[in-house]
Amino acid sequence: MRQAFDLQGKTAVVTGGTRGIGKAIAIGLAESGADIVLLQRSDDTVTQHEIRELGVRCEIVRCDMENIDEVKEAIPKAIEMMDSVDILVNNAGIQRRAPAAEFPEQDWDDVIKVNLKAVWILCQQAGKHMLEKKSGKIINIASIASFQGGLYVPAYAAAKGAVGQLTKALANEWSSSGINVNAIVPGYIATEMNTALIDDPVRSRQILERIPAGRWGNPDDFKGAAVFLASAAANYVHGHLLSVDGGWLGR
Repeated sequence: MRQAFDLQGKTAVVTGGTRGIGKAIAIGLAESGADIVLLQRSDDTVTQHEIRELGVRCEIVRCDMENIDEVKEAIPKAIEMMDSVDILVNNAGIQRRAPAAEFPEQDWDDVIKVNLKAVWILCQQAGKHMLEKKSGKIINIASIASFQGGLYVPAYAAAKGAVGQLTKALANEWSSSGINVNAIVPGYIATEMNTALIDDPVRSRQILERIPAGRWGNPDDFKGAAVFLASAAANYVHGHLLSVDGGWLGR
């Protein structure tokens, strides 16, 4: 079974890998032996150095997820740099909060662009490459908002609901070609994206009281799920949305 989870010789592209869930996933994949390409808009090299200290290769491709032209070029650049891409993790995302009746159109467009359109383009570009070599793993980061509407996050709920369905649609098309497309569904995780909720004593208490595990999640909780879905252990897992939510959706 150790061999089934071994990612040595694989290259993983990870978006949003400089912090939070994305950083934990990138490090988890590297700890299992994968070389990493970080798609990021900043010059931050902290994650890159941490991954290189694990004894694997880690490179950066500059890519702002709000710049669709850069998104379209990212996977080809990663393939040119590493010769092949075996794993894609679509983690990068943004959040905007406002009552639906007052939700700004620009905020809607920004959230849909980063959380859905960029995900689609990266899946499509990676999928073309993986179809040629008849193998690959794509892991999208969905959300409990893929199942629930949430409050004051209409664009985010719409985008993440679509990510869940996109995951299933691509699995339907590509499973027979040796490509696994699945998603991880985070619950309430103590990251920068949820600062507004964490800082609201009433809302934070309400959320915590509903989580069966009795705590907010943390980024390291996603390492195991990501390594599993990226590995040979998940070869017969297709179109699945794996919840890592402390039991929230089952409540």
